[in-house]
Amino acid sequence: MKFKIAFTLLGLLASYQVAVAQNCTATLSLFNESAKVENYDDAYPRYQQLIENCPDAKLLIYQRGEKMLESMIDLASTEEEKQKLVQEYIDNQKMRLEYFPNDTKKGDILADIAMIKYKHEIGSLEERLKSFEKVVEEDKENFSSPVALYAYFRIANDLNDAGERDIQFLFDKYDEVIELIETQENDKAAEAEPLIKKQEEQEELTSRESRILKNSEIYLRNYTKIKSSVNSLLGSKADCDNLIPLYNKDFEEKKSDVKWLRNANARLSAKDCTDDPLFFKVSEALHNIEPSANSAYSLGQLAQAEGDKAKALNYLNEAGELAKDKGRKSRIYYRIANIYKAQGSYSQARNYYRKALTNKPSLGIAYLKIAEMYAKSANDCGDSTFDKRAVYWLAADYAKRAGRVDPSLKSTVDATVESYNGRAPQKSDIFQEDAKGKKITYSNCWIGESVVVPNL
Repeated sequence: MKFKIAFTLLGLLASYQVAVAQNCTATLSLFNESAKVENYDDAYPRYQQLIENCPDAKLLIYQRGEKMLESMIDLASTEEEKQKLVQEYIDNQKMRLEYFPNDTKKGDILADIAMIKYKHEIGSLEERLKSFEKVVEEDKENFSSPVALYAYFRIANDLNDAGERDIQFLFDKYDEVIELIETQENDKAAEAEPLIKKQEEQEELTSRESRILKNSEIYLRNYTKIKSSVNSLLGSKADCDNLIPLYNKDFEEKKSDVKWLRNANARLSAKDCTDDPLFFKVSEALHNIEPSANSAYSLGQLAQAEGDKAKALNYLNEAGELAKDKGRKSRIYYRIANIYKAQGSYSQARNYYRKALTNKPSLGIAYLKIAEMYAKSANDCGDSTFDKRAVYWLAADYAKRAGRVDPSLKSTVDATVESYNGRAPQKSDIFQEDAKGKKITYSNCWIGESVVVPNL
């Protein structure tokens, strides 16, 4: 008898589970259709049924739910209703992360939650700041939203303006946010670089490659705008007039404090506050206690300012070897490249510009510098007048790369490319030489690269 009851109960449970599954499938289908056409009056109650009865049914619940709740928040007629919907949005994102972790980037979701709190002023400034700090702590590699990165620094700036956090806190947050932006810029530029090169070699991109390239270039443009906005927010707070008194005041007390010296050295160096005696005192104190990339770089700056280029290059190369951060390495190698370029040592300069680009693929200005050196070498490379002028195509290609990886250079790049193309062989020259598609190699000079004659 007991066995019969047990089997009956099992049967009833199995029937119930089948019924629930069927009901979830039907509800999900109806919810999807309503949400897709933004009929939220119909979609919302079905959404509530789904997250209560079958929260692990489909990722689609949370994808549609996110968009639906965002729209409903914007349309809310009372503050109470808005607050309730904001919490539901936060719960939606958390449940997505809980039930579909393999299909969800944690950094994206945590940034979404931080942004909804920021946008609708949920909690205090400190509480909103902590929401963004959580993204950095738990998944900064996927903290990629340009708008969220800006909001993070905006909160830090507001706290400083309100007198709740000091200027050093703001400087630290600035460094953190700029590093996050540049990390994302480098990732997108590294994605784009081989595809740009493929285009330059007149190879057709697949539809997937075209999407990747388009997406990367959109993000790069947005990061450029956000970085400019962050710099505008910091504004005059970080100029030499504020930095020098700030660090001068504490130098005697802090001159044995390595962390303080590092921060002061990095900030003064970044803002080119190198003429004041404080900069030398900080740099020397830091290098004596702890020889590092920053202190070696600063001493290199000082040697360069004094006109001792050999000494400057020694210090700067030491800095490049000691630097662990790729962005820092890139800045050091770029400075070294500029010294060699100014001396007319183009091959050495290109080596260091390439080192800078290896560490920071979004450093478009390095491509422009290489383009400029190629253009200046046109008369020294090639066996014929046509081949010499063809160097300008190669220079134009490098200039174009600059604009692709750093959209802030667009106007400069456009003018530069137009200038180089104007000096390169024209359509009639190509026809006269019967050179269309010809590959010209510059093995007789420092350039050592090839260019394919375009079909103009």
